[in-house]
Amino acid sequence: MGAKKPRVVIIGAGMAGLTAAHRLYTCAGSRDLFELCVVEGGTRIGGRINTSEFGGDRIEMGATWIHGIGGSPIHQIAQQIHALHSDQPWECMDGFLDLSKTQAEGGLEVSPCVVEPISTLFKLLMDFAQGKLLEDGASSEERELHNLAAEAFRVCKSNNGGKVLSIGSFLRQGLETYREVVKDQDKEVQGGRGNWRRRSLEEAIFAMHENTQRTYTSAGDLETLDYSAESEYRMFPGEEITIARGYSSIIESLASVLPDGLIQVGRKVRRIEWHPEVHQGMILGNGHSNDRPVKLHFCDGSVMSANHVIVTVSLGVLKAGVSEDSGLFSPPLPTFKTQAISRLGFGVVNKLFLQLDPAHDPKGKSFDNFPVLQMAFHRSDSEVRHEEIPWWMRRTASLCPIYHNSDVLLSWFAGEEALQLETLTDGEIIAGISSTVNCLLSQPEEPQVKSGTPELCNGNVKSAHRFVGSDVKFKKVLKSRWGTDPLFLGSYSYVAVGSSGDDLDTMAEPLPRESHEISTSPELQILFAGEGTHRTHYSTTHGAYFSGIREADRLLQHYDSV
Repeated sequence: MGAKKPRVVIIGAGMAGLTAAHRLYTCAGSRDLFELCVVEGGTRIGGRINTSEFGGDRIEMGATWIHGIGGSPIHQIAQQIHALHSDQPWECMDGFLDLSKTQAEGGLEVSPCVVEPISTLFKLLMDFAQGKLLEDGASSEERELHNLAAEAFRVCKSNNGGKVLSIGSFLRQGLETYREVVKDQDKEVQGGRGNWRRRSLEEAIFAMHENTQRTYTSAGDLETLDYSAESEYRMFPGEEITIARGYSSIIESLASVLPDGLIQVGRKVRRIEWHPEVHQGMILGNGHSNDRPVKLHFCDGSVMSANHVIVTVSLGVLKAGVSEDSGLFSPPLPTFKTQAISRLGFGVVNKLFLQLDPAHDPKGKSFDNFPVLQMAFHRSDSEVRHEEIPWWMRRTASLCPIYHNSDVLLSWFAGEEALQLETLTDGEIIAGISSTVNCLLSQPEEPQVKSGTPELCNGNVKSAHRFVGSDVKFKKVLKSRWGTDPLFLGSYSYVAVGSSGDDLDTMAEPLPRESHEISTSPELQILFAGEGTHRTHYSTTHGAYFSGIREADRLLQHYDSV
């Protein structure tokens, strides 16, 4: 009777898990090397990739963008399977929509001459934090802002004991330094019902960009986002695009080569039992020899043993799993691993889709007119804020069609606002969005622009292309619920203040740790993959992909060397 093949069980059928399975199954000779199984707690494959449809358009409930096409393995797969073209409209099929319109609370349309300097400032501050150098041919304004960013860094470092702790503190210092340099008069701005002053308007525009950054990073508060790790994060060069046939086409391609039955859905793991101190040849307490030292206990009561388990669950699930009352791992993970899990950040980002109702506009032209709306709000503690705008909208940066002339609109939410969105009924969401849009886009009959300050607002309130806020009605809504889904408990990882890129490396370390002692436990019992285990590409699908390749190769190299 031949020796049993090593059994590899992969927990999670998302990008990392299916990439690892694909690699282990397709690599030369490995089909006969392993007994392979993927167990998925949910009823579908894909994890945080979930393509859906809404209003006749293809949309993404989770991962949306290929972040740079130069060298991206996701883009390469999408090209190979011809997923970049479709006859059906899809989300962001014409890229990032430009010609945005910035509306301030109370109906003030903000002039580009106010928006653009603050937008440029924010971009230059983020470029500085990410370690990007000024390009040859940079304008004098860009060089001045780069020097301003350097001064903001110096001040921020001086004020915090020689270290800049967070992206949030650096950005705020950058805005303060800008104000000290520019020294614009704090003029009163009138138009609509805004009661704005120049400086509060600039701050609202700056906050708008901060809120966009929150959705990029999943950090609910940029004060919790570590500054030093920002320069380690890597993007691929080239344009950012969405996938015409949907992100799920990548998942389906990876899964298509695997035999039927290899992926088992509806198999949620309750406990992972491993043996960090088993000596070669000894018998485990459960009567099994250590040739398959890991036991998976499932919620349905079944048990499966394995030589190696690749854990690809989200960092959110790991955070819950290492809590004292969870017992996901038995015995608990070693301290070095649990501390890394605890220190790293894992936030919530949700998407909200709304379909415009054409019933109110018999001419059917409203969809052509709805703007790429950037939203600037008064501070939540401001006495002049409009009470009809719900608190969960006040840190939402934009509302715009998913492509030009689409009747489906999209808005992004992060942090507490994203969690609140999950608790609201469709009716409550429609009421809140409608009130917000009405407050932003409704205008009095005549522009109320104070003499001497017309440059602060456009004042063009009777344009034939205006989309009047009170005209907006919504037909239906669709939202993601990543924060409360027990299979994810959030969206993606970030390096929090108090953590570092070293913790991401620690996340990738297999268990038990390598030992040179003669009496050691079986190696590579638990391996870890997923976006939260990649030092330079965390929070991305390609980071998850790379991690799946990494752990599959770790096993292939292990058996090549034994």
